[in-house]
Amino acid sequence: MKPVLVFDWNGTLLDDAHALLQTTNAILNRFGYAPINMETFREHCDLPLSLLYRNLGMSQDEVAAVDRDGSAVFHNTYEPLADRADLREGARRVLELAHREAALSVIVSNHIVAPLRSQLRRLGIHDYINEALAFESRATQYKSMSKGERLRLYMQKYSLDPASTFIIGDMPIEMDIARNLALISISITGGFVSDSRLRAANPDYSINNHHELLPILQRHGFF
Repeated sequence: MKPVLVFDWNGTLLDDAHALLQTTNAILNRFGYAPINMETFREHCDLPLSLLYRNLGMSQDEVAAVDRDGSAVFHNTYEPLADRADLREGARRVLELAHREAALSVIVSNHIVAPLRSQLRRLGIHDYINEALAFESRATQYKSMSKGERLRLYMQKYSLDPASTFIIGDMPIEMDIARNLALISISITGGFVSDSRLRAANPDYSINNHHELLPILQRHGFF
C-alpha cells in the first residue's frame, strides 16, 4: 500500500510565519498595541486566531471587531503578504517524489479553499496535491466542520489505512488529530509555534525541514 501524506498548509508547506506575524502586528497597531517579535508570536499563537489576539491582551470587543465582516481586517493584510511567501525547505522535492511514486498528498487546513488553491497554482504544485480540505469561505471559517473531522470523513470515504497515513504539521492540533485518528504524527519546527510547544504535543517524529521527512517514510518501508 502507498503512503498517504497529510500536510497542514500554513507554516507547514507554505513558509508564511513572517506573513502572519506582520499581519498580527498590523492588527495590534490598529488597536494601539505594541508590536511583538517572532518568539512572542510562537509562544502565543493558537487557532482560531481570535485566541491569539486574546493571548496578546486584546479585549473581547477588539477581537470581535477583527472578526467582523468575515475577518476582512485580517485577510486584506495577510493575503498580499502570503502571495510573496515560498514553500518550506524541501517541500517541493517531497511532493514531487510522492507524485512520482503515486502516493496520496492531501492538505488539511484551517485556511479557505479558494485562496489556498490559488497559492498551489502560483507555486506550481497544484498537480501534486490530490485533495485540499479546508473551509469553504470566510463566513464558515472556524464555524463549520473541523479539520480533524474533514480528514476523518475523507479517510473513511476512500478507505485509507491509518497505519500508513502520516500527518505533518507545525502546531499541536495536528498531533491531536493524529492521536484521534491513529495516524503517524510528524511535527515540523519553524512554523507558527515554538519548539517547546511542539515537543509538549508528543509527536511521533520531529523534523526541521521537509528533507528530513524522507528518511522517516523510508523507515516505514515507503519510497
